[in-house]
Amino acid sequence: MFLKPILAMHIPDGFLSAPVAIAGWLAMAVVVGLALREVRDRLGDRQIPLMGVLAAFVFAAQMINFPVAGGTSGHLIGGTLVAILVGPWAAVLVMTTVVAVQALLFQDGGLLALGFNVFNMGVLAVFVGYTVYEWGRKALGRQANGQWIAAALGAWASVELAAIATALELAFSGTSPLDVALPAMAGIHALIGIGEALITVGALVFVRQARPDLLGAPAAATVRQSTFIAAGLVIALALAFASPLADSDPDGLERVAEDKAFIDKAEDPAYEILPDYTVPGIDDEALTTIIAGVIGVLIVAGIGFAVPRLVRPTAPERVQQQQ
Repeated sequence: MFLKPILAMHIPDGFLSAPVAIAGWLAMAVVVGLALREVRDRLGDRQIPLMGVLAAFVFAAQMINFPVAGGTSGHLIGGTLVAILVGPWAAVLVMTTVVAVQALLFQDGGLLALGFNVFNMGVLAVFVGYTVYEWGRKALGRQANGQWIAAALGAWASVELAAIATALELAFSGTSPLDVALPAMAGIHALIGIGEALITVGALVFVRQARPDLLGAPAAATVRQSTFIAAGLVIALALAFASPLADSDPDGLERVAEDKAFIDKAEDPAYEILPDYTVPGIDDEALTTIIAGVIGVLIVAGIGFAVPRLVRPTAPERVQQQQ
């Protein structure tokens, strides 16, 4: 029996065959390794705190499901938003942090399926969204309105391509035929992608007001870095406190799994720490969700801050590279 809802495209164990799951882990390892190498040489001091804040925001925002249609809900993936603000390689590390913590600590997504969960939401969604965004910026110009349209198109495309990839993985695993899984996943996530686009643009509008330099705009009224980082963490924590208000309807993959009769293939997690975003021993449903959310926000923020600092060259190494 599947104990908890599947959130967006967080594939549970049981949906992927062993060979497909192993392929996902290999793909994840290769791309994350490349991302660590790229970030090592490219990140500046101002971007490192931003990665932690974005990890916290994405984690908290993914706890807030919004209604879509027909008793289905959706929520932000966030890959396009993060890629626009810190670049695609740093975004891979941010999204990997979020998805890995969700699986390891909250049992949201299977451990065997973690490779493709990271690849779909943390690699494919990032690079597809960012590429569409860059194409849109070139076609529409560098003004704000063109930027918002490009971001919306990139965000929508990131959700749709990640959904298509999930359908392919289910088909290769023998879980659901491609002619069943593909139209179902693509159809429902076309609607979820609209919510992704709206949230992404809304977040970018806020960033442009506070830190226009992050979006390549004139920075005359830029908020101090420390103030911006603090505000981002406060917003993430506020979202965690609002998480009990999330829509309770099944999300995209869960709805498809129920409608296409493969939901029973989902396996229970091998262990439980904070299952279903709850804290064992706290019976109040809203309180336990809030506390679990706050714990998650602080953990992913800490990892998001720590990883780029750990992989960056030391000061002597940076000097040598510049010579």
